[in-house]
Amino acid sequence: MAYYDLSKEQRADLSAAIKAKLLEELQNSQYEHAITYFADEDTYIRKAAYLAIGRIYLENNKLRTEIVKLLEALLNHDDFKVRQTVINAAGEIGKKYFEEVSPFFDKGLFDSHHSPRNAVIGSIKKMGEVNPIPVLNWAKNYLHHPDKEIRREICHGIELRGRKYPQDILPLLKELEHDKTARVRNTLVHVIGQIAYKKGCIETVIAHLKSWQNKPLVAQAIEEIIDVHHRYRNFSVLTQDQARQYIIDHYQEHNNS
Repeated sequence: MAYYDLSKEQRADLSAAIKAKLLEELQNSQYEHAITYFADEDTYIRKAAYLAIGRIYLENNKLRTEIVKLLEALLNHDDFKVRQTVINAAGEIGKKYFEEVSPFFDKGLFDSHHSPRNAVIGSIKKMGEVNPIPVLNWAKNYLHHPDKEIRREICHGIELRGRKYPQDILPLLKELEHDKTARVRNTLVHVIGQIAYKKGCIETVIAHLKSWQNKPLVAQAIEEIIDVHHRYRNFSVLTQDQARQYIIDHYQEHNNS
């Protein structure tokens, strides 16, 4: 029976049982169930496992070295689902202890399968939201990587932090303004739109865009900001017309000066 075929109470019981079994195996250095959970076809079983690993890491100082050893071993597993779950587990740990797990993301970025690579981006998002300084410092190292997909994925990965604190990621985004790859530039424009519609954010974004040199890209970003205020009109602080007028008053005035 799939995880979400269970009742809420049954799901809670199953998650608790998974955590208890993982704790037991970590204490005994035997990982039969851990591998089974990490490879499960049900994504929610895998999620229960990586959430449990994250909680055990936070709650049991003496098991932290053992947990890292387990994740290091499973990161080389043939099954991409196992490697994906390892990255997600490292992401839970990295919300507070990024330095201890950063090598998992260095390796996961270059995984042969897209699922672990996507797990890196998802982890950057969730870690960067709550533990931004080390995560964004790590991300800077890949902004000019020769592989365009790495640059694009890093740009996408830092987005979530920018939705509340655009000032934290705008300097990193600016480093991509002259990127020659359309796919990277399109992601950059998308991210700029995503960090501009919440309270106080459009002001920060427009002020920063005044310092950018690539005016055609800025023009695309401004169109995206205006469009996002329509697409996300139920969540935006400003209406689309208000956003457009703000840009006319504050960016075009600068552009014409």
